[in-house]
Amino acid sequence: MRAFKLSALAVAMGVVTCSANASDDLDTVKQQLSELQQQVENLQLKLANANKNEINAIKRNTEKLSNSGEAQDVVAEQKAGGIKVGGAVRTNYSYTSYEDGSKNRGGDFDFDIFRINFTGDVGGVKLNAEIRFFDYMTAVKYAYAAYDFADIWQVQAGITKVPFGNWPYNSHSYFFSTNYYIGLEDDHDLGVIFKRKIADNWQLDLGFFKNDELGGIDGYVDNRSDRYSYDVVGFRGAQEGTYAELDNPLAEYNTFSARYGYHIEHDKGKTEVGFSALSGGLHDGVDRAGDYYAWAVHVNSNLGPWNLQFQHGEYNYDIENANTMAVGAYSFYDSIAAEATTTNANIAYNLPVKWGPVTALQFYNDYGVIYDKSDSSADTWMNVTGFSVAAGGLFTYFDLVHAKNQPFVGGSIAGDSDETERRFNINIGYYF
Repeated sequence: MRAFKLSALAVAMGVVTCSANASDDLDTVKQQLSELQQQVENLQLKLANANKNEINAIKRNTEKLSNSGEAQDVVAEQKAGGIKVGGAVRTNYSYTSYEDGSKNRGGDFDFDIFRINFTGDVGGVKLNAEIRFFDYMTAVKYAYAAYDFADIWQVQAGITKVPFGNWPYNSHSYFFSTNYYIGLEDDHDLGVIFKRKIADNWQLDLGFFKNDELGGIDGYVDNRSDRYSYDVVGFRGAQEGTYAELDNPLAEYNTFSARYGYHIEHDKGKTEVGFSALSGGLHDGVDRAGDYYAWAVHVNSNLGPWNLQFQHGEYNYDIENANTMAVGAYSFYDSIAAEATTTNANIAYNLPVKWGPVTALQFYNDYGVIYDKSDSSADTWMNVTGFSVAAGGLFTYFDLVHAKNQPFVGGSIAGDSDETERRFNINIGYYF
């Protein structure tokens, strides 16, 4: 701006000098000087307007960028509403008392599972699924759609978790509790659930399951034991072996399940006291062959860093002239008593830490027993003492198991052994 003024004055002075030298009339010189001053003022005004317009343009561009940022945020939020893919890879080391070969080798280290999880929502509908890949089978653990149709109510449809007992698990260890091996913990079937969220200190789950996750008695699958959850798949004849293939196939169908939990808040945490029950039919492919039911009372209490769990209940498969049932899972068949009583008592201590990548430790002892069996077999019991370690994407269980007549610890729930077996187990999982 200053350079422009100096240039204009220099031009003016030159004109004055030239006019004086040429002896022009003084009025003419004044008139020219006045015109030049007017031109300078006009140019200054234009320059000021140009600067103002440029500033306004910058403001408009800034506003556009701001609005564009808001639009990008909206788009980002829309994209965030899609499906997220995660999963885990797990390996397992075990040293057992019941396998001489394992003892001679100093234990065995094996691949456990590779799993993929899908979670997210599309158009307000939540989608969840998990598929597991083992060396010997592939199994869908769950796959369902969920929708919040009211402030405190949600409906789930598909292969979803049967509401029963302490939630979400009646255990802390890698081995679950004794209830898992009779189909009463972390069981998943095909059906629909109405879930009432916690409000006024209580919640309620109501479920109807048409059949098990493999389609029931007429599910058209190659192997009815290729599944994650334990389910009854038949009954045992008097001379039939504990692990035999099915001679008398059956399947659960039309099962109703209900779980009620009342939450008590206190100084050191929260305690849930609840009751669960389920009842359904058993089909042989032609007709209804029998009925079954189960019930349990349960307590799950958080007291500061401590977690206490207790559960007691019964189950009964009512089939004429059958005291032993066949169950299937993990690509093999096993047996359980047709009727029994179950009790579990667990304790855990949670310890947050900052040891490099290690952020949390949990120490636990889980005890479970199955007794008063209809087949007159010996009691089943399992005690797991261990701890788990969370470190970044790694989660590891260290378990020392003592058990009698317990699956995966050298026995069967329909077994009749007096021997107490042991298993030391390390399960390492990377989650992504």
